[in-house]
Amino acid sequence: MRRWNGWGDESTSMNLGEGARAMLAQRLGPGQPGQDAKREDLLPRIPASRLLEHPLIQHDASSRLAVGLGESYADWIRKRFGQLPPVPDGVAFPESGEQVRTLLDLAHSQRWIVIPFAGGTSVSGHLDCPLSERPILSVNLTRMNRLLHLDKTSLLATFGAGTPGQQVEAQLRAQGYTLGHFPQSFEYSTVGGWVVTRSSGQQSLRYGRIEQLFAGGRMETPVGPLVLPTLPAASAGPDLREIVLGSEGRFGILTEVTVRISPLPEHESFHALFLPDWDSAEAAVRALAQRRLPLSMLRLSNRIETETNLTLAGHERLIGLLQRYLAWRGCGANKCLLMLGVTADSATARHALGEARRELRRHGAVYIGPAMGSKWAVNRFKGPYLRNTLWDQGYSVDTIETAVDWPQVKSLMHAMEQAGREAFARFGTPVHAFTHLSHVYPQGSSIYSQYVWPTAPGGFAPNFERWQTLKRAVAEQIAAHGGTVSHQHGVGRDHATHLVDEKGPLGMATLAGLCRHFDPHGIMNPGKLLQDGGPWAD
Repeated sequence: MRRWNGWGDESTSMNLGEGARAMLAQRLGPGQPGQDAKREDLLPRIPASRLLEHPLIQHDASSRLAVGLGESYADWIRKRFGQLPPVPDGVAFPESGEQVRTLLDLAHSQRWIVIPFAGGTSVSGHLDCPLSERPILSVNLTRMNRLLHLDKTSLLATFGAGTPGQQVEAQLRAQGYTLGHFPQSFEYSTVGGWVVTRSSGQQSLRYGRIEQLFAGGRMETPVGPLVLPTLPAASAGPDLREIVLGSEGRFGILTEVTVRISPLPEHESFHALFLPDWDSAEAAVRALAQRRLPLSMLRLSNRIETETNLTLAGHERLIGLLQRYLAWRGCGANKCLLMLGVTADSATARHALGEARRELRRHGAVYIGPAMGSKWAVNRFKGPYLRNTLWDQGYSVDTIETAVDWPQVKSLMHAMEQAGREAFARFGTPVHAFTHLSHVYPQGSSIYSQYVWPTAPGGFAPNFERWQTLKRAVAEQIAAHGGTVSHQHGVGRDHATHLVDEKGPLGMATLAGLCRHFDPHGIMNPGKLLQDGGPWAD
């Protein structure tokens, strides 16, 4: 069963070894475990529904609470501390595009607010309900979860938008194909959610981000359907798929998604290498990306994350031997871990790995082999479970990610970590900040920073204040260095304040114009992308 106030299935957990607990205590001091709120105590506090009775809509408090929050840190502490936000007045569970159309027509005529829901994995505030005098309807797409059509000739597959990653892959692999889109939220996030938040999977170096995989589909808007045909290429004006990509529920509800698929690869393996320091490591992955070798993944951890990962691995004796060997080979205290993925036919895989290792040797890399990579692959979707364990130990964790051109990567990485340290220093609180590059491109790279700190005593308010201070401080550095507000998690409500830094006034006005065109009564997911009451929101 899925946790109501934490990540993932209740039967799955990640343990912290003795070395990891000692590292946290040394760097952050003792944790501050708190008393979690109970779900059964929250349900009676949910007000009565303001929605009309309808056969597709459920009004019970349990269903409404389940769709009212996502997985951002703000959502997390609201659930943990029992800080009940507004929740939808009802939840609809459509099983077809026709039923979505019926619901939107009803909401449009009644001026209800509509918030799309599927996997519930948003970490950017996409599911937040506004304080509103209008009733709020959540449209839960999880019953639209199957493969609708497979075109083996064109390598296209059409899914209901509520199909989660595991079912996407299971249904394709049964036919000998894969989508190859593996975000860390893969267990629960859905193909429609990937499209409307511009998701990126862990092996995007081979398969592409979701914008390369999204071939077409259907979106129901308050004023009618937007149908996107699948074409191999076209020069017929602007590509309307771009209106759907990253739309975050502001223009309508994506109901069907057609994606470009691939035959299952003959070979797949993941390999660990260490480089002496950040400068050599960054130069190495940049060279590999710009050579466009047929690799599927390059994931580079900086010095602090490398040290953290080795500590979390446990097996202190084996890690100690590895550390001594690496130091002898020139990878000492400043070493950086690189995980490299190879996914291809056997001949191409051998060639790609050989060429990559030759290039990496020129930068001082030490090749460890596939054992660590295999271990990473087994646990690749378990990382978010660590947040549950840390919370139980009295620590909080959040992530902030961006992307920027290569000349700014190093300086922005350091600025993001330092901004986090300075933000928490205002409260007299230490923070453990570390970073990896999760996706690299010939032009630049994503930057994915993580922050761990002792949970503050006093409940929701002091923890929310610390988190807001962190987000503002890091966002200011991202904007100052020319980075995007989000590489892979969308904008939502949490990043909407800073979107103008990236889009500019005319770009924001363009987005606002699209909102008014598709949604003249402003019923669709208000406050996401465009702030409530902002200069472009009207």
